[in-house]
Amino acid sequence: MKSIKKNLVAGAATAVMGFAGAAQADGLKIGALMPMTGGLQAYGVTSLNGVNLAADQINAAGGVNGGKLEVVVGDTQTSAQPGVAAAKKLVSVEGVSALVGALSSGVTIPIAQTVAAPNGVPQISGASTAPAITSMDDQDFLFRTVPTDAVQGVGMAELAAEAGIKNAAVIYVNNDYGKGLAEAFAAAFTRKGGAVAQSVAFEEKQASFRGELQKAASGGATHLVLIAYPESGIPILKQSLEGGYFMKFVFSDGMKANDIVDAIGAEYLDGAFGTTAESAGDAAKIYQAAFEAKYGPTEKPYSDTAYDATMILALAAAKAGSSDPKAIRDALRDVANAPGEAVLPGEFAKGVQLLKAGKDIDYVGASGPVDFDANGDVSGTFAHWVIENGRFVTKKVFVPGS
Repeated sequence: MKSIKKNLVAGAATAVMGFAGAAQADGLKIGALMPMTGGLQAYGVTSLNGVNLAADQINAAGGVNGGKLEVVVGDTQTSAQPGVAAAKKLVSVEGVSALVGALSSGVTIPIAQTVAAPNGVPQISGASTAPAITSMDDQDFLFRTVPTDAVQGVGMAELAAEAGIKNAAVIYVNNDYGKGLAEAFAAAFTRKGGAVAQSVAFEEKQASFRGELQKAASGGATHLVLIAYPESGIPILKQSLEGGYFMKFVFSDGMKANDIVDAIGAEYLDGAFGTTAESAGDAAKIYQAAFEAKYGPTEKPYSDTAYDATMILALAAAKAGSSDPKAIRDALRDVANAPGEAVLPGEFAKGVQLLKAGKDIDYVGASGPVDFDANGDVSGTFAHWVIENGRFVTKKVFVPGS
């Protein structure tokens, strides 16, 4: 379990401050580690829009500690090695005080292990959902504004059971995200009385997935649970339909993208359903209106969680009165967790005023409550969405396991 005792990390953080960069007297510089290329490119663009929306609102409200919030982007390429290289550049060359990202758990984890934690730089991911992150030894420098797949897997299983599915096959991307979610779904679905006929891993960038599909279909499953990203998910769906392996699908959050409907055809996906972390409260509505006014509507997830990560970091810097990375880390729970007066999306100025008055604040995120536990995790709620006439339609927002 991660430790939240500040004295355990003080020495390490002090020792590397020369690498992380001296704290700015005014303003705040953060790094946005986004997949601007690779399998999660579509989500990277949307997530960066969330970061930039927060930065625009914060700067319009007067900035952070008397200066502007600056966002420097690093392209992770949806891959561990370039992701780590981008993180090192942001920390050692750009001197950022904090990191937002990455998206893929398989990129976020090595960044935390080799860059963020060793150099005492707080990192908040808005999309990395692998259960393994919960128990990582990251010296309390890795946080996330999206719930773990230990929760999403339960939600997917509940929806599958409610739909009357008795026998399902799982095909999952062979990384931390895919393995963790596949295991969580299988365990929960079995507890619900369902059967997982086959659970088959695949490697990204394969030319063909017919072998995996044939194995998955060999157990007589009626539905395919697909845990993937669009880059691989689209050819898997095409080959499944062409070969007659599966015609009915359940999707993970990584598959919620208009690109999939455009590539496959709405008529072939009608009735397919899945889950994404989502909130239905006033904070979510405020954020959605602001996002759509600037960027237009989107069905892709993670922009709200990236927005929340940016807002929390800026509020923590304001609380600390500093852009020192460790001081920001130490203030994260102070601004994100109850108790305190609620601060909603777009209310950065209100949050700063309350902090200056010595009041406790509780940032209520666009993605829902973002109270960090001892592991840097949040609980959160999930949306049950269904593809209807080519559109992603939210049927309900629920708490898995409740």
